[in-house]
Amino acid sequence: MKLLFLGAGATGGYFGGHLAKAGVDVTFLVRPKRREQLQRDGLKIESADGHLDIPVKATTRDEIAAPYDAIILSAKAYDLDSAIDAIRPAVGDRTLILPVLNGLKHLDTLDAAFGAERVLGGLCHISVTLTEDGTIRRFGELASLTLGPRSAEQKVPSKSLYETLARGIDVRYPDDIMLAMWEKWFFLAAFAASTCLMRASVGSIVSANHGAGFTRALLNECIAVASANGYPPQPETLNFARAFLTDPASTLSASMLRDIQRGGQIEADQIVGDMIRRGREHGIATPLLDLAFLHLQAYENQRSAANAG
Repeated sequence: MKLLFLGAGATGGYFGGHLAKAGVDVTFLVRPKRREQLQRDGLKIESADGHLDIPVKATTRDEIAAPYDAIILSAKAYDLDSAIDAIRPAVGDRTLILPVLNGLKHLDTLDAAFGAERVLGGLCHISVTLTEDGTIRRFGELASLTLGPRSAEQKVPSKSLYETLARGIDVRYPDDIMLAMWEKWFFLAAFAASTCLMRASVGSIVSANHGAGFTRALLNECIAVASANGYPPQPETLNFARAFLTDPASTLSASMLRDIQRGGQIEADQIVGDMIRRGREHGIATPLLDLAFLHLQAYENQRSAANAG
């Protein structure tokens, strides 16, 4: 299969680079400046497993001449509209779209743009960053991509895509991709909402008076929303989430908090706001999520005013 990765940033560059190393036909859709950098320096990846430095194929939107078999989207959710515009020339009658964005809100947008029959469910687990010189740096051991059809009626060659991806990366094909997406989302929403609202790591929150009760209550709101929508988290996932968010020794905080600390754009609506909306549809009260979302919106308003000024 011919694969197109939108961008050669941290996530897409990591997975696409390892697939290219394995001999998979991978092209990166990038802006002219990034293409010049890739043509000059190649794609560089650093991790505890070792370093990767290889030449890769890169193209710009105006140069796309034919459709690809599959397009992997790892853009931030707030860049989705521009991502859709960028990949349109690469989408043919049989092109699969594999988004690995956070939350679920992006699925409706992609369905409207390209048709629900071609948009797969997907997610990834990885801690990775792009340095100023274009090097991709992975932290920790986990680096996996998960995909699958969103329903039994979605008759697309997702298994062929899975087999292609499995040639170069850790890829998973669960029985229920929507459950897998909800299990990531409910945890991420609780993690981001708690650490962003308190502007602190999990351990700093939990070590405070009533801190563990706060993180448990916020997590329970997310569990209630997921369950009301038909995707109650599995026991193993619940045990992990509860232990993670009540660990007094943890120095971890959500990447959204790091984005706030550097004054960057955030996925507040996609991760927290949409969780609240899906709870409202089923009569689920989410007072702590509401407070966290208020905090995040206030940050976004302040950031917008500062940029406008």
